Amino acid sequence: MLADTPTPGGPLPALSAPRFVGRDRDLDALGSALGHTRAVVLIDGEAGIGKTRLLREFLASQAEQGRRALVGACLELRVPYTLGAVVDAVRDGVDDVAALGLSGLAGALRPLFPEWAGELPPAPETLEDATAARHRLFRAFTEVLGRLDVDVLALEDVHWADEATLEFLLFLVSRRPQPVSVVLTFRRDEIPQDSLLLRLSSRLPSDARPVRLALGPLDVGETASFVSSMLAGGHVSREFADFLHTRTEGVPLAMEESVRLMHDRADLIHRDGGWARRRLDRIEVPPTIRDAMLERVQRLRPDSRTVPFAVSVLSGPADHATLRAVTGLPEERFAEQVAEALGCGLLREERPGQWSFRHSLACHAVYDVIPAAERRVMHLRAGRALERSPLPPVAQLARHFRLAGEAEAACRYTEEAADLCVQSGDVATSALLIHSLVTTTPLPAAALVRLVTKIQFQALPGSDPHSAIVASLRSALGSQALTPVEQASVRFQTGRVLMAAGEIEEGRREILTAVPHLAPGSPETARARILLALPLGDARPVSEHLRWLREVPTPPRTMGSLDRLHLSVDRAFALLALGEEAGWDAAREIPDDVLDPRAASFVTAGHTNIGEEATRWGRYDEARARLAKARDLAERHRLPDYLDSIASSKAHLDWFTGAWPGLAERAARLVDDDRGVRQKDRCEAALVAGLLEAAAGDRDAARRWLRFAGRDDQQRVEAAAALARLSLHDGDVDEALRVTDQPAGTAVGGGLWSRAVDFVPARAMALAAAGRLGQATDVVTVFGEALGDRDAPAPQASLLLCRAILADAEGRLADAAALFTRAATAWEALPRPYDALLARERAAHCLLADGREETALPLLSGIGQELSELGAHNDADRIKRFLAARYEGVSTATRGRGRPGYGNRLSPREREVVRLLVEGLTNRQIADALVVSAQTVASQVRSAMRKLDVTSRTALAVRVVEAGLVGEPSRRRSGDE
Repeated sequence: MLADTPTPGGPLPALSAPRFVGRDRDLDALGSALGHTRAVVLIDGEAGIGKTRLLREFLASQAEQGRRALVGACLELRVPYTLGAVVDAVRDGVDDVAALGLSGLAGALRPLFPEWAGELPPAPETLEDATAARHRLFRAFTEVLGRLDVDVLALEDVHWADEATLEFLLFLVSRRPQPVSVVLTFRRDEIPQDSLLLRLSSRLPSDARPVRLALGPLDVGETASFVSSMLAGGHVSREFADFLHTRTEGVPLAMEESVRLMHDRADLIHRDGGWARRRLDRIEVPPTIRDAMLERVQRLRPDSRTVPFAVSVLSGPADHATLRAVTGLPEERFAEQVAEALGCGLLREERPGQWSFRHSLACHAVYDVIPAAERRVMHLRAGRALERSPLPPVAQLARHFRLAGEAEAACRYTEEAADLCVQSGDVATSALLIHSLVTTTPLPAAALVRLVTKIQFQALPGSDPHSAIVASLRSALGSQALTPVEQASVRFQTGRVLMAAGEIEEGRREILTAVPHLAPGSPETARARILLALPLGDARPVSEHLRWLREVPTPPRTMGSLDRLHLSVDRAFALLALGEEAGWDAAREIPDDVLDPRAASFVTAGHTNIGEEATRWGRYDEARARLAKARDLAERHRLPDYLDSIASSKAHLDWFTGAWPGLAERAARLVDDDRGVRQKDRCEAALVAGLLEAAAGDRDAARRWLRFAGRDDQQRVEAAAALARLSLHDGDVDEALRVTDQPAGTAVGGGLWSRAVDFVPARAMALAAAGRLGQATDVVTVFGEALGDRDAPAPQASLLLCRAILADAEGRLADAAALFTRAATAWEALPRPYDALLARERAAHCLLADGREETALPLLSGIGQELSELGAHNDADRIKRFLAARYEGVSTATRGRGRPGYGNRLSPREREVVRLLVEGLTNRQIADALVVSAQTVASQVRSAMRKLDVTSRTALAVRVVEAGLVGEPSRRRSGDE
């Protein structure tokens, strides 16, 4: 403590820990919330604001009243430990496990508390899915809390909590009665957007008692009191308090660090009976808390500096033996250096012989400045010290040996830790553990391939977990001396991961290079051929893909059941993608559920892929059922990224089936999440968003969405078809042809009819509008021959639509009307209401052109009403405008009955269209003038060209002027072609 009257100019006395200042109201709120009944308290505040101090002051007061609390802290680790904070809190609260009298349920705790193995009941039987395993584990924890007679479970820094911890908290606060009060501290600005923590308060039961405390900065007066308490209660000048408050923004940790640093620099002086600062221009205040902490560490002697270095490497409370081992200091010097490190104020003694940083910011700041070589040595020492524990903590060992660059030990402990995570139902952390090792530590090729095979990419966060894996695999290829078989194995994995990332052609090249050298009878040999069989990437004939599928060898008896399952699931998907009906028999062999979490990933992917193919085939009930199964599996086995794939596929299905309410918002959420949702899923959602915008009438927005969707191989063809329809609507036939030229090879040329359902009608319309009717007929013929008589309702309906388009283009109006009606009936049976209504509209226009107004006009009126009810307002408005103009014309003219026969003469409407064409108007401008669609105008232009035996718009204009059918053009407009 400081003397009452320090000597001016003399050495500064030691600083005291700051008094608890400015939080009385928050302390009272905590006491009121937790005084009698169970509650949930959320304490929010920025780093250094005093959340931990508030919690500790409150818990100390509770302990004096005999109320017991368990406290844990979440650590900022790249790979968190499963339920790490909860495990630490419970471990610290249990003295004798056997004395708790736990039921057999507690056997589920064995993977997380290996040190209790001799006192816990036997491990229970393995459950079928990860969700059931997690819930059993959560019930076991709840039983322990009940036997300990705990009043409060407090977890700090839950913005860093692993997903299992957050799920446990949701489980705990939803129990009735709530077993314990829960207090959580966190920094709101560091919570990931998809964190369960954000849903905690919204998912509380209606009778829960949530209390939210948002800690703000201290004011100037509180700043003066805070600093005074560090200076033995001496008076602090107003000027100094203002200065410090301004520089630290009232954040307590920043104030404490600044005062300690100014004390160390002798920037504090005692003058006129109080504490003040030297002249402002002589004081340099570090810009951040981190900088202040690091400056104080740098003031320690090198040996003493080793102590905070070692504590930061251990990243948690460190005991005497482990800490000394990590520092490498001899026993006689260790105690002295620990004392000096404690004296600098960064460390605190948690309990006798155990030390940690006073704040996590200090831990991270110090760790970052340890020289790389020294850091690796310290991690190696930590790993070797922890290996000597009676029950080595495998997750910590995996981290230390990984960061030490010890590949063999890192592999061993990582796989052990990952297996323990899976046993606890924590598939996500298992995947993170392996991913972190593979992407940060050079590994022998065999170990690298083994580990990459185990990674469940769909359980990993972020939009791109693939690139770093590919880099590691290629590094192994370039730096290790490998046999041809080893090279092939690494290349296969490289290709597989590239294809999963959407780099289809690059992935195929790697797999093609690997295939000749893959070990016969290996799962890779079969999977390589299935991946090459998938119709992805550049256009290839279906026959080539089927050849690869026929080359898939029969699995040998020695192949494991997991590999067999994986192959059967992939084979079913490949068959259906290639349009083979045998795929449905193979799909029925995919189980609805599985026991192994790794198998759950394959089965979830299988149901998702089969659901997508069922959508393409037009088997919408099957698609909906498959996607529902996939969602259930993904939720129960904690495969979050599958949920995005399922959501985008479901959005696509809902577009087709007319389930449009809320669909635009769902699609936009997926597209906008560029950090958490994979590119392929964002592109599918963008396709849906673009189709909705087109139906609503915002063509510019539709084009933006559709062009984004076209970035993905799986959506490119359908996006091109939608863009072509927009161009045809605008009368831009050339653009419609251009956007469909390249995809034509993929969707039509190779016989891949399952990808051509929406494309071939758009391509046929574009070709017919350009006067290339023969080519349009060829496209439709190829599509029909490839499809055959397969039981594929959507493609069969599409084929009817294509034939109707050809009949309309050829002027066979009665046939076209009948075919459009048949197509509409086929679409309705799926159901695809939007396509059915558009087909009925086309049928009505054919009837109208055929002179059957009394039938066509009422049909159009009803179709317009149904389109409006569906949400296709652009189409509904188009019909409304057409009918308004039509009825206006009817009121001034006498309508005859029956269809007039014009033969090779132009009809009145064709004359009107040709007159405007001669004036230089484009199809789009003519359509706007006559209040019809651009497609109708294009059809009438083709009919006029056919009747007058010309092959171009220019020739048509010359012929009708020469024949006196229309007058000379009075004006010219740009863009007449």
